Amino acid sequence: MTTTTTREATINPRPQRSRSVTSPTKRVSAFFVNASLIVIGFCFLLPLTWLFFASFDTKATYQTRVPAALSLDNFSAVLTPELTFLPLWNSLVISLSTTVITVAIALLAAYPLSRYQARFNKPFMYSVLFGTSLPITAIMVPVYALFVALNLLDSIPGTIAFLAATSLPVAIYMAKNFMDSVPISLEEAAWVDGASAMRALRTIVVPLMRPGIAVISVYVFFAAWGNFFVPFVLLLSPSKQPAATSIYSFFGQYGTIAYGQLAAFSLIYAVPVIALYVLVSRGIGGSFALAGAIKG
Repeated sequence: MTTTTTREATINPRPQRSRSVTSPTKRVSAFFVNASLIVIGFCFLLPLTWLFFASFDTKATYQTRVPAALSLDNFSAVLTPELTFLPLWNSLVISLSTTVITVAIALLAAYPLSRYQARFNKPFMYSVLFGTSLPITAIMVPVYALFVALNLLDSIPGTIAFLAATSLPVAIYMAKNFMDSVPISLEEAAWVDGASAMRALRTIVVPLMRPGIAVISVYVFFAAWGNFFVPFVLLLSPSKQPAATSIYSFFGQYGTIAYGQLAAFSLIYAVPVIALYVLVSRGIGGSFALAGAIKG
């Protein structure tokens, strides 16, 4: 009897069903998470919707509404050398120069912190982290006095130097973290072949951490591109002010605002940043993989 039962169970085994049970608590939490994400997305989408509609509306107000007739008058009004082209050129010069200087100095500062063990490494990193917590508004008064004393007021190179200095703490911290991911054994092989430390940095470390350099560059560029306070204080001539400062010209006296022109200028102002983000995101996609670099 026992043998027959065992044989039947062997011939006709019962299929085991996999059960997936979702608790009510998880369903409720997932609902609230999705609802929160929808609300946050709506909060970001609403200003962008106003920006798009107002730029094509000749009678735009602060309210979000579909224009009765689409018009390009706002764009034709702001596309002038004084309002758009010259400020955008100043923004491009300031942002690119700040990015190049900051990234170059950050790489040189992060290399010894990542590759050499010294007693001052940890205090230096703590000082860098402390520098990231300083608000820019708290140091502008002494900086303004320093610029007056050095005759650097209303100077684009002086403004670039100050923006680079304020971006360095975060850039150094990010560069060190990216540099730590590059295997040091590759540099050791180059040292055996007679390469110096600077040559190993230039030919091995920098090419392998190009995605990290791209991230740092985008961060510094965006920060300099959208900085309003520093150029507003340090640059006095209208011909030297970037687009982040010239956007203030659309706010007239007694609370009057040219909403349509402001929206059109904002769209034009955002195009270079969006284009740079798309270009960099496509260029560094999947480039962090260093697998196989030290296999031999």
